[in-house]
Amino acid sequence: MKMRVIMMKEKNSRGPGRKRYKPADNAAGYLMLAPWLVGFAFMWLAPALISVYYSFTDFNLLNSPKLIGFANYVRIFTADKTFYQALKVTFLYVLILVPLRLAFALFVAMLLNKNHKCLGLYRTFYYIPSIIGGSIAVSIVWKQLFGSRGVIMSLLEVFGIHQQTSFLGNPQTALGVIIVMGVWQFGSSMLIFLSALKQIPGSIYESAMVDGAKPARIFWKITLPLLTPTIFFNLILQIINGFRVFTESYVITNGGPLDSTLSYVLYLYRRAFTYFDMGYSCALAWILVAIIAVFTIVLFKTQKNWVYYEAGEN
Repeated sequence: MKMRVIMMKEKNSRGPGRKRYKPADNAAGYLMLAPWLVGFAFMWLAPALISVYYSFTDFNLLNSPKLIGFANYVRIFTADKTFYQALKVTFLYVLILVPLRLAFALFVAMLLNKNHKCLGLYRTFYYIPSIIGGSIAVSIVWKQLFGSRGVIMSLLEVFGIHQQTSFLGNPQTALGVIIVMGVWQFGSSMLIFLSALKQIPGSIYESAMVDGAKPARIFWKITLPLLTPTIFFNLILQIINGFRVFTESYVITNGGPLDSTLSYVLYLYRRAFTYFDMGYSCALAWILVAIIAVFTIVLFKTQKNWVYYEAGEN
């Protein structure tokens, strides 16, 4: 009897104008999502699950996969020196590239955050490298620029600097050339910074200038704290992209000289399509996924210490 009274009260509390929720009401939404869901299931989820399975097998694309448990992972960490070299190169690339690219992108965004003629044209010019920078054609051009008979070597000779080995042929400088190319592709981060700068109210700057604050202090105390959510977003994107570097390393140096530019993804590619060790390559791929996940989790866990959200607690 009590239960019936409670149910009657709940029914009356809904009111005469409210409808009961029906799963069929979402049919249109699911119908619109269907193409994406199909693509996600067959183009990402299914290959990912197959890759996980292959990482526990001995599979060379010619024979049927043979389950070997964690043997691939044990071999990677205990007997593969090239794995550690590729990991070292990739970590060095990310640790140098990401801060330089973000700093340069922010600097250019602040220069473009002003009202002057041809501003839209300047933004387009600065964004173009991000569109074409990762292409094979641009990598070939970059290789020609820094090669033994390239423009850079010719300019050095004009100024009386004679080098026997090109920048790409020297293990000490080859990775630096690839990093410089990566910094050159700062356009996407620059546009995101520029959009964030335009969201900062001008009244804040006016109040700071009335109080006698210098430009450097305004930047460190106002602009930078208000940009920390954007810096956080750009930082995650650039770290993920940095760990996935492949085209530049493959086309410009092919991992040389002496594996000084051997990126992790290039090594993974070699194991899969040069040595046909597909199971081993899948294990390498999932180790990379784990590394990126760790970096992402650490950033999310530490953001409360340095990211300022105007509507939040930090």
